[in-house]
Amino acid sequence: MTARVVERLKVSTPEQMHEFGLRLANNLKAGDLVLLTGPLGAGKTTLTRGVGEGLGTIGTVSSPTFVIARTHQRENGEAPLVHVDAYRLSSPAEFDDLDIDIEHSIVLVEWGRGFTDELVDSWLDIELDRTNEDDSRIVTVTGHGPGWQERGIE
Repeated sequence: MTARVVERLKVSTPEQMHEFGLRLANNLKAGDLVLLTGPLGAGKTTLTRGVGEGLGTIGTVSSPTFVIARTHQRENGEAPLVHVDAYRLSSPAEFDDLDIDIEHSIVLVEWGRGFTDELVDSWLDIELDRTNEDDSRIVTVTGHGPGWQERGIE
């Protein structure tokens, strides 16, 4: 499987993380799978809120920790945003049991690394790492598979 770093940036505030989510949303389409990885409080849900706003979702995007997955319809009726928190899942089979229509949705999965590897040919992996100096984040976006070899984030 081919992988390439699509973007790497430093994010210093929650507002900047939200802004990155807005920008990311402009590059997502039905069938896209995005995995968000980082420690608790790293900004995964803040990033997802920005994506939701950028996609024009109806209602508030909140953490799906207790329901595992939330589907957010969009004002324009296009592919919904499905926000998944895989933290409490114990296997890829449990993720598959959620029966998410990845082909017709934009799917963001917090804690999803290792749960979705065989579901699609291409996906984005976004890692949020805290820096030691000022509590900012280093965001590394890696595209996996043929679908992200030419695409970027504009």
